[in-house]
Amino acid sequence: MAQEKEVEDFMRKVDKVVKENKLDLSSDEDLSIGIMNLISIEEHLFFTAQKTGKDSYLTLLNEVREIRKVMLKKIIKEYEGEVWCISKHLLAASMRLMEVGTKALNKGDMNGAKELFAKSYDLYTLFWAVNLGMKEGKGKADVKQVVSESLKENYTTKDLPPAEESKPGFLAKMREVVKKAVDCCLE
Repeated sequence: MAQEKEVEDFMRKVDKVVKENKLDLSSDEDLSIGIMNLISIEEHLFFTAQKTGKDSYLTLLNEVREIRKVMLKKIIKEYEGEVWCISKHLLAASMRLMEVGTKALNKGDMNGAKELFAKSYDLYTLFWAVNLGMKEGKGKADVKQVVSESLKENYTTKDLPPAEESKPGFLAKMREVVKKAVDCCLE
């Protein structure tokens, strides 16, 4: 399969760059988590403005949005089509599922939490897939096709296996890339 070969080639390139110590995405990983939180702050400011009727929260929302845009540009340097918005929404959805998973964990629902965490991480992995060069027209897999097939493959059944036990499809391979390339512990 052509797409599988492209992913494997991409993984080999990432491995080589990581081994040669030319790729340190640890700061970008931290920044991506910060961006997730900025998106959440925007959401909370919106809801607070609506609940209180105070426009001052909308002013703050706009200020936070501007900061988020500047920070997102540090990771997404070039993009095509709607990759900017796709990236923002992948981070936002990942953060939300992580928060819902944390609430499930707090309620003692370990299985529900693990399922939500796995989906959250899959979305986070897709964010990195989109932003590490898995773009159409650059000799890589078509992002739209990859995202569509990955979501269809991983989320259409009720009996999902844990993320690390799923068959070695695109997301499983990208999880390995993210594990190797995006290491928050690198200094």
